[in-house]
Amino acid sequence: MKTIAKKQKLATRLVRAGRLSSPFGETSEALFLNSAYSYGSAEEGEGRFDGSIPGFKYGRYSHPNLAMLQDRLVAMEEGAESCIVTASGMAAMFAIMMSHLKAGDHVVANRVLFSSCHYIITQILPRFGITHTLVDSADAQGWKKAITKKTALVFIETPANPTLEITDIAAVASLCKKAGALFVVDNVFATPLHQHPLTLGADVVMYSTTKHIDGQGRTLGGAVLGKKEWIENTLMPFVRHTGPHMSPFTAWVLTKALETLPLRIAKHCENAAAIAHTLEGHPKIATLTYPGLPSHPQFAIAKKQMSHGGPIIALEIKGGKKAAFKFLNALRIFDISNNLGNSKSLATHPASTTHASLGAAERKKLGISDSLIRLSIGIEDADDLLDDLLGGLAIC
Repeated sequence: MKTIAKKQKLATRLVRAGRLSSPFGETSEALFLNSAYSYGSAEEGEGRFDGSIPGFKYGRYSHPNLAMLQDRLVAMEEGAESCIVTASGMAAMFAIMMSHLKAGDHVVANRVLFSSCHYIITQILPRFGITHTLVDSADAQGWKKAITKKTALVFIETPANPTLEITDIAAVASLCKKAGALFVVDNVFATPLHQHPLTLGADVVMYSTTKHIDGQGRTLGGAVLGKKEWIENTLMPFVRHTGPHMSPFTAWVLTKALETLPLRIAKHCENAAAIAHTLEGHPKIATLTYPGLPSHPQFAIAKKQMSHGGPIIALEIKGGKKAAFKFLNALRIFDISNNLGNSKSLATHPASTTHASLGAAERKKLGISDSLIRLSIGIEDADDLLDDLLGGLAIC
């Protein structure tokens, strides 16, 4: 395996880092479809398991394709020392929680979360005697009050799903350090290219690789990155023994996808910025939220910690749910979907799909109205996307 140093530029690392080649010398990373390994001797088997002899042992522990992907993700993420990949983004989030927490612990999170994250924190963790406090992303005093010496873990999404609220990572990191709490950032919406939570003080960063890292809607996956000591001594034993592992095929697909990540993200974000600037102030739109616009309520924080506004736009259509559905049904290029991060542009109605399980009262409290639309901007021609959106707005 050739060594690719962190000093090399990101585009180079995402093409070449972590490659493991067979004796055949293939130029594309090979796909290893096997679950277990044999050893040349009983002594070698013993050495693999006690760590005295390097090598793979079992697919649930590690695997050449997982190793290549994990090494490449570490090469991508600024400040990361180690990585574990999982079968989905939610498997990654749950593994973080359950590997680190115990009965009696306290968790703090931002109030607006992806519904499954909200469910884990508010419904599953309490069954294990773990309490929680939810805080508005922009409430600096709320974070100070919520994070105490009893807090074991703080979890944030920034920008938040689906309202794009921004949390000040560095400020929350400072509070976590004082309290001794593990600080976890879900970095999906900002993307790993435009926000670097570990360099801002976070302990752990996580991704649903299902989104922009895959980028083409083919696989489910998750990734957790951070310091080697926590990843290998806390998270890894939990993942190895409970089995939320990623398949070799998925790892292979994602390894290949990383080669084009900078090219794709650049186009996603270029398109999103152009669309957001053009649609802002449209008479059919009640609100348009985009981290790259000065009108964003936390624009100053977004500008400080994000190098771009990102690929996601949130907007509210005037006229409520009926108008929102009419708009969605009029779109001809955008697909109606609950997903995001695809090369194809996607439009989501969170209140009836991704966040429907929260209930109307909770959604209202979180600002997830029946007229809210989340746009995941793809890599198509920006003018075509804009024409499609303007056509939908014209008849809603």
